[in-house]
Amino acid sequence: MEQPAGPDWSLRRLLDAAEDASPVQAVEAVTRDLGRALGATSVSFLIADLSGRALVRLTHVASQGAQESDVRRDDEERATVLPFDGGPAEQALRAQQVQVLRPDLEPSWTVLAPITERGEALGLLELSLPAEPSPAVVDEVRRTAHVLGYVVIASRRHTDLYEWGQRSTPFSLSAEIQRRLLPAAYTCEAGSFTLASWLEPAETIGGDTFDYSLGRDHLHLSVTDAVGHGVDSSLTATLCVGSLRNTRRLGATLLEQAATTNEALLDHGYGFGGESFATALLGRLDLRTGELDFVNAGHTAPYLARDGQVTALELPADLPLGLYAGTTYSSTTVPLNPGDRIVIVTDGMLERTAASLDLEAHVRQTRELHPRESARVLADLVLEAGGGVLADDAALLMLDWHGDHGSPRQTVAGADTGPPRS
Repeated sequence: MEQPAGPDWSLRRLLDAAEDASPVQAVEAVTRDLGRALGATSVSFLIADLSGRALVRLTHVASQGAQESDVRRDDEERATVLPFDGGPAEQALRAQQVQVLRPDLEPSWTVLAPITERGEALGLLELSLPAEPSPAVVDEVRRTAHVLGYVVIASRRHTDLYEWGQRSTPFSLSAEIQRRLLPAAYTCEAGSFTLASWLEPAETIGGDTFDYSLGRDHLHLSVTDAVGHGVDSSLTATLCVGSLRNTRRLGATLLEQAATTNEALLDHGYGFGGESFATALLGRLDLRTGELDFVNAGHTAPYLARDGQVTALELPADLPLGLYAGTTYSSTTVPLNPGDRIVIVTDGMLERTAASLDLEAHVRQTRELHPRESARVLADLVLEAGGGVLADDAALLMLDWHGDHGSPRQTVAGADTGPPRS
């Protein structure tokens, strides 16, 4: 087996291969070079499905007449969905640890390496090798998977290929609009906090969104829930999120963001069927002090997990955004302690079929999980309670506060590997 030439190979050569190829072929170019250097018999890129419950193997295969029933095709692009089954692939992604599998029937070893950027689990790099890989080879695969994450992030700006591969079910127009309102990454790990968010859409989109943005010393958060369903709801959400982002980027305070967005919905929203309002919970965390300011525009209460207990923070509630002109809003400061977890949800996590869930108990039971995994567990529980179909969107944003702003993360290949900070 040919040995790689160390970090210079993994960085310079891989990046050159990615840049020399088109965005559609960039991932294939990187994996092909790695496979050739390691003598691999096969190399695959498995992208995380948007459902959060499967991986999708993306390949480029010339059309060959009859199509397999479990494979989606777009011209010569092929996407094969691999549902999670608790096996090594799921374990590698969820635990963020490389899996090396001994040969069973096939005379080759398999290496599964997470593709991750700041805790965002993008997928897996899968290699088949003719002999047991040495620790140096495993480390090279791990580093290459990390580089591949940046290649995917950069390349997907120029093509629909990766987004197409992630969509195992078709999107409606309202779902397409809603998807564009969400941040590019659902997870963000930093030295002083870890954040994860998730959206479980209803059968008819309910207009729920979440958003965040990190500044040098502040973290901005928002969770919104637009009235209604379908395209009208998505358009209301578009006005809401667009106004919040615009005012935030202009340097407005939370109160100014709420007031401006309230007027924006009133000025521009009546074309959407007569009602264009949204509940919202806006947050601004001072990373130097741990003080979290909230503005509650008619939204459901967030939860605070602290010292083994989970309580609802009954914040003063003002009117939803977009109901009455001139509405004034107030803010409440919640001081966070290192080890605290904040969970912000929309009412789809609490109402109708989800009302049977003891959400506080499940937040407590999943406290030791990474926020990315805890959010998925809670979403699975809500979907299970709804029989697989939700009547309303269920969105959540989870924030772990570690304190000590400015401290570095302890990472391996894009994932925080430090001890649990709870």
